Amino acid sequence: MSLSTNLTATGDISTVHSELIGFYVNSTTSGTIVLKSGGASGTALGGTITPAVGFHQFPSNGVNGLHATIGGTLNVTFFYRKLV
Repeated sequence: MSLSTNLTATGDISTVHSELIGFYVNSTTSGTIVLKSGGASGTALGGTITPAVGFHQFPSNGVNGLHATIGGTLNVTFFYRKLV
């Protein structure tokens, strides 16, 4: 079963071992995302993303959780599965 989390500011997507499926950008004005495995001080899963509105596949694993650092103005919904 997939779950979702909506963020408009920096925060946790999940706090347990999870698999990110992707994310849907609802709206953005120069918004950016940095995804991390393991919480705010965890390991970056890539570089800074400047996404357009729409769905973006981003299959990846977040050991001990998934975290998104959001810059600019961004409304985004993340889709994931818990792996615990």
